[in-house]
Amino acid sequence: MTSEQIRKLFFDFFKKKGHSIAPSSSLIPDDPSVLLTTAGMQQFKRYFTGELDALKDFNSQRTVSIQKCFRTSDIDEVGDKTHLTFFEMLGNFSFGKKPDGYFKQQAIFWAWEFITETLNINTERITVSVFNGDKETPFDGESYKIWHKEIGLPENKIISGNRTDNFWGPTGDEGPCGPTTELYIAAPKGGEPRPDGRDGIEVWNLVFNEYYKERSGKFIKVENPGVDTGMGMERLAAILQGTDDVFETDIFQPLISKINELTPNLDIRVVRVLADHLRACVFLTADGIMPSNKEAGYVLRRLLRRILSYQIKYDIHADLLPESVEIIKEKFAEIYPELKESAKILNILEDERLKFQEAIGQGIKKIDELNLGNVQLTGQLAFDLYQTYGLPLEISRELAKNKADDFKDDFDKEFEKHQEISRAGAEKKFGGHGLALDTGELKAGSQEEIKKVIRLHTATHLLHYALRKVLGKEIQQMGSDINPERTRFDFSFNRKMTVDEIKKVEDLVNQKIKENLPVYFKEMPKEEAEKTEALHFFKQKYPALVKVYFIGSEASGGVISAEFCGGPHVDYTSQIKSVKILKEESVGAGIRRIRAKIE
Repeated sequence: MTSEQIRKLFFDFFKKKGHSIAPSSSLIPDDPSVLLTTAGMQQFKRYFTGELDALKDFNSQRTVSIQKCFRTSDIDEVGDKTHLTFFEMLGNFSFGKKPDGYFKQQAIFWAWEFITETLNINTERITVSVFNGDKETPFDGESYKIWHKEIGLPENKIISGNRTDNFWGPTGDEGPCGPTTELYIAAPKGGEPRPDGRDGIEVWNLVFNEYYKERSGKFIKVENPGVDTGMGMERLAAILQGTDDVFETDIFQPLISKINELTPNLDIRVVRVLADHLRACVFLTADGIMPSNKEAGYVLRRLLRRILSYQIKYDIHADLLPESVEIIKEKFAEIYPELKESAKILNILEDERLKFQEAIGQGIKKIDELNLGNVQLTGQLAFDLYQTYGLPLEISRELAKNKADDFKDDFDKEFEKHQEISRAGAEKKFGGHGLALDTGELKAGSQEEIKKVIRLHTATHLLHYALRKVLGKEIQQMGSDINPERTRFDFSFNRKMTVDEIKKVEDLVNQKIKENLPVYFKEMPKEEAEKTEALHFFKQKYPALVKVYFIGSEASGGVISAEFCGGPHVDYTSQIKSVKILKEESVGAGIRRIRAKIE
């Protein structure tokens, strides 16, 4: 059974059970509490909390999705049989019981039916687990009863698990959460029995969101609980293809075969790391993430530079990027159409490769100088090389002739110290009290700063309008970041702007500010909003009901800007006062960046 067949069977099964198919959301989450999308439920979080209405948006309280996910916690584990950074999560969801939702009984029965009847997996291979309860939340006796009394699983096939293993969430500091029941399937190739009874591969995790965790840490029982399930696509494919190794599935084999062809005689673990990281880099880039030194961009840069470091360490002369991008596009573009932009993806990755090669050459030269002087390479010195040249630890360790015994430990200590300084700097920047506003795009630490970023936010919309007016309508917004000091706006453009063009953009923005145009929004169904031709270039899933912010009106001479946006904004453009462009620069192939402030 191929991965394509598995996806189709999953969608077809739950569609027949009354679920509406929801496309995968972006790896860039709309939830500012998380760096990347880590679970299938993230795009549905506001439906579980009641902020959004599933009946209105999906015509059902049941949805099914196959979600792109990324977990940074597993980066160092990649290379074994099961751990990945990027992965796909199959999930079915119910947003409350009424009027057509469901809870534990149907969720468990459907999971059992799909596994044993649709996929025809022998029931003898299945073990399940349930939450054993603790002082904060009780034993999940209802799930235990369904498995044992109604499904008929013997007691020795039902494991009692603690909070770490059998309680999920929430994503972020607060939100929906609850006990889980997991399905384990014995691998075809067998394996050593585990002392906790969880033999086989964990395939499906059914989460019952019957609690809401408050920021204080208190768990509140909810009146209308929901269901959130997640089944690892790669692990399921392994089971159905007769292996216990995700890298032996059809998901990875085309890419692994090409890596082996281009770089014969590599250690199997190295090949797996390369395959995982190449796939992850392509998906991150396809969703609009650019290599950088912070947040999601840093994750992409770290993965890509690890690939490039391996090429140096293992003397790989083949360029893995072009063929890998094409193989990944061919394998996944049907379900994830953003991968069809393979030329654009490759340009961004190649641009980062060139930057890294230039920096690493300087770092290697510095190590040679240190060795000639018989200087011992310590963890602290290695971290300085990493900070200055981007030279990864494993390359420093490989090239250094003289190195301290506690090399890795000292490096980790320096890295942690750097993170603490960065965190302290951020707290100082925002008054030491955290953020009073953080939408992901807008960040402010006080009410006074909030007023300033709101002005900058509207100025950014005007900047977008002016760039399209001066440079052409092919300009697309690629991202923005706004704090009290400035706005940073990324856009698609394949050359440096001229001094004259920058001045025209700045003058046009300030002209529209002086015209004192009205700024307002209209809330409307997404389909209707799209007909207004409002700009919405971010690769993200919008809710069925969206806000469109307009600048200008018929009375003021016409609308000049319309964008999908959650706000907030000023009421009139004159409140911005004036805008000054500080800098225009490149941030990657075909991507430019403008920094501007208000005066």
